[in-house]
Amino acid sequence: MSSSRRILAIETSGRAGSICVADGTEVLARAGLATDARHAGDLHAQIDRLVRGQGWPPDSLDEVHVSAGPGSFTGVRIGVTVARTLAWATGAKLVRVPTVDALARNALLAQPPPDYVAVVLDAKRRQVFAALFALAEPATCTYRKIVDALMVEPGAFLAGALGAGDERREVAVLGEGIDYHREAIEQSGVRILPRELWPARAEGVLAVGCDMAAAGRYCKPEDCVPIYVRLPEPEEKWREKQSRQPTGPRSPQP
Repeated sequence: MSSSRRILAIETSGRAGSICVADGTEVLARAGLATDARHAGDLHAQIDRLVRGQGWPPDSLDEVHVSAGPGSFTGVRIGVTVARTLAWATGAKLVRVPTVDALARNALLAQPPPDYVAVVLDAKRRQVFAALFALAEPATCTYRKIVDALMVEPGAFLAGALGAGDERREVAVLGEGIDYHREAIEQSGVRILPRELWPARAEGVLAVGCDMAAAGRYCKPEDCVPIYVRLPEPEEKWREKQSRQPTGPRSPQP
């Protein structure tokens, strides 16, 4: 695979988003995004600005890497929709990057990088979306996922991550869920990494996306869907409402 590839990486899963354009793994330019409901309009404008700033025609992208969640349902939907549309319109290859994998890369910037890092994102209802990673060989500059994203009570998850006795680990934690569940996280005894490492970044999406692309893990646009872990709240409420609806008149018994 040629290392010269025009890549756009999109991260919209958190409170603040970002994008970057790259030649292979080399970041050429990046931009922050407006938060929440303003993601959509700002995202299109910033993509256009960054791509044109490199002198690239809009249809010249080779790959689009997108952070697919879990995270903000609205933000993830916006990012995935834009990535799919770009892939259809330009013919660019698409890589669906799990947000927790991109976040774990932030731990490489810690001094020193932890041997184990837990990613925690707020899932409401006193729960988090969480995943656990172990530092691979230092020369590879990557983390290996050992517990995939799941929805769980933070204290219970971190207790399991830490282990016990001879299996006791030193675990660090990052992610925007820390602010929402700080008491449980602090009581667990893990190392909380600096706040600047908590948000997901487009550069992390790019790094993970390049690894996935090297392994041939591309995604068809129609198969690129958000990684929710649980249903969005409106859909949960709709299903609950439907489950309470009468199933209709029963046929009379003979």
